[in-house]
Parts: sequence; structure tokens; C-alpha cells
Amino acid sequence: MTVRGSSLELKQSVEEALEMLLTHGELSDTAPLPPESLPSLLEQCEIACAGIRNRPHLRTVHHFACTGGSLISKALFTLPNIVLLSELDPLSQMMLSTSGKVPFAPTDVISALRYSFRTVSDDVLVSVFVEALSEVEAQLEREGRTLILRDHAHSQFCRREVDFDARPTLREMVADRFDLLSVVTIRHPLDSFISLTERKWIAFDPDTLEEYSRRYLRFLDRHEGMPTVLYEDFVRDPESILKGISQILDLPYSPMAIDLIGAIRMTGDSGRSGERIEPRPRRPVPANIEETRNSSPSYLTLCDRFGYEP
Repeated sequence: MTVRGSSLELKQSVEEALEMLLTHGELSDTAPLPPESLPSLLEQCEIACAGIRNRPHLRTVHHFACTGGSLISKALFTLPNIVLLSELDPLSQMMLSTSGKVPFAPTDVISALRYSFRTVSDDVLVSVFVEALSEVEAQLEREGRTLILRDHAHSQFCRREVDFDARPTLREMVADRFDLLSVVTIRHPLDSFISLTERKWIAFDPDTLEEYSRRYLRFLDRHEGMPTVLYEDFVRDPESILKGISQILDLPYSPMAIDLIGAIRMTGDSGRSGERIEPRPRRPVPANIEETRNSSPSYLTLCDRFGYEP
């Protein structure tokens, strides 16, 4: 609906607007005309009649592998009415088959597009992903539930075959469709690098602490300005830190959440086992890492940024 030029048409537009508001219960018969400009009034009428809601909110959690992200995400999952989707990245290439065979994945539209005889662009994959999320979020919102996305930054920032600067992050993919509430969780880079090494998850060259830290810094640059939470703080005081994250993400907090973590299962749940949340001693530092840790500029920058002892 647009504003017309003549007085008669203007009068008719106002009368139509009032009738639309009255029909939808926005004004009583005796209510005065809202003190707003005509374009604003007409826009509100169109929104009310079309049933259009404001841009939906979406919560996102971001971290590197082996940084305690699974534990923190499980804690979020235990909060009331939360649906958390774990380790998402529609542009990830980690699941692609190297055998030449097409894997069986009958529920996965993106995988089917990946293996299509005529390939599609990354833009198509992102579009499919975002549209699906929009439907999921809208349905959950109607049911009184809240959606959280946990990304899989490892697919983007820690793979040799990926130019991480040339493709969008998960948060960038969804930013045009949703109003975002996000948090980044951090762990001491020495601990996470040792864990990656032990699990043989290093998939970049050179496979050094310096290169890992350089990629970690680029990940942080792409998520600049977002609230950060230290894993070490979480394991020292999980209830207080979970309450703080809940406030950041505008989630209902429950003091019983921490007690329910052991019941949650999700992808990426590969850390040290045990029901008790508490600080644990550092794994032994391999000699080759020990030799370079104090001469790695990116590593030292990363430690200084978060107040870690190198």
C-alpha cells in the first residue's frame, strides 16, 4: 500500500487503514488516531493483516575443536525448552567421500546436492540451509521452544583444503535472516592444540602450534565483538558461568541444568569422560611443542589476548 497524491485518495487510504485496524482489534470505535505519520500507519496495517512477525532471533555458539565446546553446549541443551543443533556447517567438506562412492544419506538434502551429477554452487547450499533453519525456528517458536546452533568452525578454519578467508562463517550465513545472539567460547590454545595432536585431528600445514594459533586468531577476527567465555572459568564455576551465558543468549536459566549434563548426547562429545565438572591437569606437553611455545608470535598473541600464561 502506498500514499496517493490527491486529497480524495488520501482520505480513502486513511479510512481503509482505520477499518483494517478495527477489524484486527488494534483500535476500539472510540480510540483516537495514533500520532504517527501516514506511511507508518499504513505499514503497520499491512503488517497486522499479513501476520508478518519481526525478524526472528537465533542463538549461535562458536568455538574451535577440543576447547570444551561440547561440555558447554551440553549445559545449554539442558536449559528449559532448548533445541540445540550440534556442529553445523553446510559448506563443510569433511564428510565428502574419498572412495568415489556416494554415501547413503536419505534425509540429507545438502549431501544429495553435493553428490548431484550436476553440481550446485555454495550459494545454493547456503540458501537451502538458511531456508530450512527458518522453518525449524518458526515451528519451534510456535511450540514455545528455542533454537540454538553450535557451529563446526573446525571445518572452515582447520582444514588444509579450505580457504577460510574466502567463504562465510556460519554466523555470516544466517545474519541476513535472523537477529543474532551469539557467544564464543575459548580454551587455552596449548591445551586444545595438544588434544588435537593426540587425536590426530591436525589437518593443516605446517602442523605447528604457530600455524594453529594463526588460524585461531583469524577465527576470532571473524567473530570480533562477540561476547567470549573461557572454558577454564566454566569448569571452575559452571553454574555461575552458565547463568552468564544464558543472559547473553536471552535464555531461561535453571539451577538444575548442570546436574542433567550427563544425560545429554551430541556430536563432538569426544572429550575426557566423567560426570564431575572441575579443572583438570594439563596433559603432558610433547617435546616438539615445548621447544616452540615461547617463540611462536601468534601463540603468544593469543595467550596475551585472554590473559593466559604461555
